[in-house]
Amino acid sequence: MKASYEGLDLAGRRVLVREDLNVPLQDGVIGDDGRIRAALPTLRDLVRRRARVIVVSHLGRPRGRPQPGLSLRPVATRLGELMGRTVAFAEDCVGETAAAAAGRLDEGEVLLLENVRFHPGEEANDREFARRLASLAQVFVNDAFAASHRAHASVVGVAGFLPAYAGRLMLAELEALHRALDAPRRPLVAVVGGAKVSTKAGVLRHLLPRVDALLVGGAMANTFFKARGLEVGASLVEDEALEVARQVEAEGGDRLVLPLDAVCARRMRAGEETRVQEVGGVEPGWMMLDVGPRTVAAFARRLQGAGTVVWNGPVGVFEIPEFSAGTKALGEAIAASGAYSLLGGGDTAAAVRLLGLEGRFSHVSTGGGATLEYLEGKELPGLAVLREAT
Repeated sequence: MKASYEGLDLAGRRVLVREDLNVPLQDGVIGDDGRIRAALPTLRDLVRRRARVIVVSHLGRPRGRPQPGLSLRPVATRLGELMGRTVAFAEDCVGETAAAAAGRLDEGEVLLLENVRFHPGEEANDREFARRLASLAQVFVNDAFAASHRAHASVVGVAGFLPAYAGRLMLAELEALHRALDAPRRPLVAVVGGAKVSTKAGVLRHLLPRVDALLVGGAMANTFFKARGLEVGASLVEDEALEVARQVEAEGGDRLVLPLDAVCARRMRAGEETRVQEVGGVEPGWMMLDVGPRTVAAFARRLQGAGTVVWNGPVGVFEIPEFSAGTKALGEAIAASGAYSLLGGGDTAAAVRLLGLEGRFSHVSTGGGATLEYLEGKELPGLAVLREAT
């Protein structure tokens, strides 16, 4: 396990905290402040410890140059509201502006730096840029699990100049993943959805030897069906991944569970006529857009009595009401199973919020790509540079 900052005396010390405050932002209005709220436990604790807290984050993809629409200033305002205190804002993340803002901090005060991706040195993990960023502080705390699959300057580079520790959110994410994957209560059931086999083939292969059952849904299931030679109508299929699907199914054997039926429509839009059709018998011009009732019942039977459930990816186009029932029923079955439940991936978390399932699972990861890479068994560069607990 990674070392926590909590064993340090941080009173009066400047602490650079990498958070993931990459929230949806439109015309200065934050659409979902979930990631800001997730950062609060670490930031509030550092304030209680009288540290001088300097927060660094990215927002969007400005491609190494300033873009006013991707400024973190609205995030500083919202963070201050949630913390019940003023959060200062620096117009840059390095240089004289940032250094002056950091120098004005008193004990227990918080500063948010401008979007670190406004500089090309961030994504390039440029050593000099990392040094300039690290020069603002005396200790580095990475609390951004969701960004830790990126070998960027504010995630990896600064650890070459400062002692690097894990924050509370980071440790909570790692503990949840360890509990679900490394020391699970059996049976361990994984549910993997989403659109593409190609992006999750590594996850499927990594999970198969570890789980008691692997339930596959979403559009990726269509590729498995076509690989079997079944009729899929106009459904989304990755033709280039057919051989991968055959290999994964051969490796999975009885542990790999695919849908039995699907909710189909001619177009993927609200208000369309829908029909439930058996997989392999989808009519020409129709596409599979959600799992059907037989599949929901079969998946629910597999989940009943599970000790641990890992869920990554919706099993239908949950944003459209006509194709959301399968994902909602799956979420309800997981919640009702009594299992330790770990949910990962941005789409999964969004589905849980949209379908009214919040608060019913053991842990909902803030990580998207980071969770996916962890589930694939990859070492995350942002974790590798943190000190180990003794």
